Amino acid sequence: MIPDTARMMEWIETVTSRGIRRPGYPADDWTAAWAAERFTEFGLHDVRLAPVELPVWRPLTAALVVRLDADPSRVVRVAASALPYTTPKAIVSAPVSREVVPGAIVVPEYTFTELPQSYLRDLATAVHDPEGVFDELVQTLPFQLDYLDVIQGVMDGGAAAFAGALTGVPWETRDYYVPYDAVHRDLPAVWLSGGDSRRVLDLVDEGPCTGTLTVESETGPAVSHNVIGTLPGRSSQWVIIGSHHDAPWASAVEDASGIALVLAAAQYWASVPERDRPHNLLFLLTAGHMAHAAGTRAFIEENRALLGDVVLQLHLEHAARRCVVVDGELVPTEDPEPGWWFTTPGLASLVTEALVAEDLRRSFVLPPDVFSPMPPTDGAFFHPEGVPLVHFLSAPMYLFDSADTLDKVHSDSLVPLTRAAIRIVEGTAGW
Repeated sequence: MIPDTARMMEWIETVTSRGIRRPGYPADDWTAAWAAERFTEFGLHDVRLAPVELPVWRPLTAALVVRLDADPSRVVRVAASALPYTTPKAIVSAPVSREVVPGAIVVPEYTFTELPQSYLRDLATAVHDPEGVFDELVQTLPFQLDYLDVIQGVMDGGAAAFAGALTGVPWETRDYYVPYDAVHRDLPAVWLSGGDSRRVLDLVDEGPCTGTLTVESETGPAVSHNVIGTLPGRSSQWVIIGSHHDAPWASAVEDASGIALVLAAAQYWASVPERDRPHNLLFLLTAGHMAHAAGTRAFIEENRALLGDVVLQLHLEHAARRCVVVDGELVPTEDPEPGWWFTTPGLASLVTEALVAEDLRRSFVLPPDVFSPMPPTDGAFFHPEGVPLVHFLSAPMYLFDSADTLDKVHSDSLVPLTRAAIRIVEGTAGW
């Protein structure tokens, strides 16, 4: 009764084929409607699209031109990628500096955080590491730990503009969708690829330079939709199974894979008799994860009366394949990216048993607040409401990049993840 790997990959390919799914984009609207059709097809009840107001952001152009003051014929011209929700339109001519200088175009170098898995193991409630790789494995995260405040220091220092140099990113890219909280930041800001950054900085190191940064984007209000469907169970309590349907790019892992996991759970539980469902089930695909989890926050506000009857909120995100970088290119391996299972105390043993039963290797069971007051998931805002939760997520280094393509999905994990999710829900019987 569980969809096989080929079927789930077909769903992922269908979603990614529509193009970029940022909040308010046509591809994301199409995906929400398509998912609602699948819920109806499976036989879910009360299938609906619940409106969510959020801001839309569409980049148009971005570029940086830098000239050596002592010899204006020495010039570097590079394309750039605007940071989401920063100043929508600007042409800034100013001195170029590596350091934060008032009135300058600041070009700070940016690198990703390296996380030894032995360190994370020490923070975990439980692990499933039958290969014993956590002693030596180091994971490259897709951000620095202050990624949502990446330009705050430059703003506070009175700079004229930010041109982030992705020199510490292991592959060549400027397609980096960070920050993703949809907060307007009043500063012209762009990302430069590692190679382009080095050309700019090499010129800056020769002597004083003047740059012209040009950026243009569109912003405005939009309406997206949460996708909701239910199934009755033998209890008056509820289990919510969710993920999000938007993405920074066409994004197969983030989070077309999460969509597929929720669809697989919905299809399975729709095929089970009502008497065998331990509780009422609500399936939720939220809008606007890339807009500060707008859909999750809207669902909570609209359904507060339900929250006290929720015995489990299960969120499923990112069935990711671990990649290595070879000659500056991302190369997928056969291994899964380490999986984080943020789990409310009291649920840890149930989750651990499910991980072992389905042999979901390279898994950590973690407290929800191990990194910050809330887990770094789309369903994070359920945590301060006191809702018991199990949130699965992995964080591959390409998560916010256009390199998140179909070959990055760890397809071998899709069915075991679905089975583990079923085991966890079944384990709540009688609660």
